Amino acid sequence: MIECLLYRTNAAQRRLFYRVEIAMNLFSEVSVLREWGVAGGQPKAVVQCFGNLREASKMADRYRNRAERRGYLRH
Repeated sequence: MIECLLYRTNAAQRRLFYRVEIAMNLFSEVSVLREWGVAGGQPKAVVQCFGNLREASKMADRYRNRAERRGYLRH
C-alpha cells in the first residue's frame, strides 16, 4: 500500500484534505482510492481498479499533481 496525504486551508479557515492510495484488492487488481473532504468530517471517496501497477501509479500521480496545483500541500 502506498499513500499520499495532502492538506490545505480554505477561505473559511477549514482544513481540507486529499488522500490518494494505491493498494492490491481481493481480485488481484491494483486499486487507486481517492478520498477528500474536511478534516474530521465525512469524506467522499472513489475507487478505480487497474490491471497493473504501472497504470495505477500513473493515474495516482495525475491525481496528486492535480491536487497540488489546486493548493494542497504534503505534510
